[in-house]
Amino acid sequence: MPHGRFSGTLTSPKVDLFVDLGNPFLNLTLDGFLKIGTVAAGKVAAEEVYHVAKRGSVSSHNFENSLKKMCKEGAYWGTIAGVYVGMEYGVERIRGTRDWKNAMIGGALAGAVISATSSNSRDKIVMDAITGGAVATAAEFINYLT
Repeated sequence: MPHGRFSGTLTSPKVDLFVDLGNPFLNLTLDGFLKIGTVAAGKVAAEEVYHVAKRGSVSSHNFENSLKKMCKEGAYWGTIAGVYVGMEYGVERIRGTRDWKNAMIGGALAGAVISATSSNSRDKIVMDAITGGAVATAAEFINYLT
């Protein structure tokens, strides 16, 4: 019985924008903001294209709302990424080592800081810190696997 096999590699496109702010902490934070903010804006753009295709038409009002939503989501997720990357880098500098624990601590600190800015209760801040640490640690372990 004949059979076939797929062989090859799949690589993602690489786009780098280098902005030197004179400080590695600021450079990494801005890089995280721009990369994740762009992904979030792209996600919203894809959702809006789907809605336009479903409706069959686009108006200037809908287009304006779509742009506002893209900017808002991009800024929100970019800020979260920037805070996380900055925290992880700070922890790495303080500890003097580079391992998964930096991701866990950085994620927990970022989760707590972002939650505290929303004036959440103490329990919610602790839960968000735990979630941030868990998600960052899981992402770091996944990166080790690839």
